[in-house]
Amino acid sequence: MTSPIYHRFAAAPTPVAPYSHAVVSDEWVFLTGQIPTDPDDDSIPAADDIVAQTRRVMDNLVIVLNELRLGLEHVVQSRVYLTRFQDDYTKMNEAYASYFPTDRLPARTCIGVTALARDVLVEIDMVARRAA
Repeated sequence: MTSPIYHRFAAAPTPVAPYSHAVVSDEWVFLTGQIPTDPDDDSIPAADDIVAQTRRVMDNLVIVLNELRLGLEHVVQSRVYLTRFQDDYTKMNEAYASYFPTDRLPARTCIGVTALARDVLVEIDMVARRAA
């Protein structure tokens, strides 16, 4: 096993806490949870609705994957955190699912939480795997 490699990318959203955007350990890639912050201007407030926030989060994750020369096809697992679980679960699922082919959906956990950084509605993290 090689030593983990820690990545922070200028193209990705500015971290809202002390973390790397991704950590690579051998063929495994661990992506830090992203929230719907604008990668070009951290001061822009998040949209008010769950669909727009989910799309921004997924787009942010794609930025990180692309910086590692990976894509969503490499994602094997994700975790979704929702602050308004009952209200937003169905709409979030529709937006989330639109990013993957129906026969290549990652394993996933979805959790209702009391709060997220910056009072956003959704955060998603991922685990990807490079071809060995």
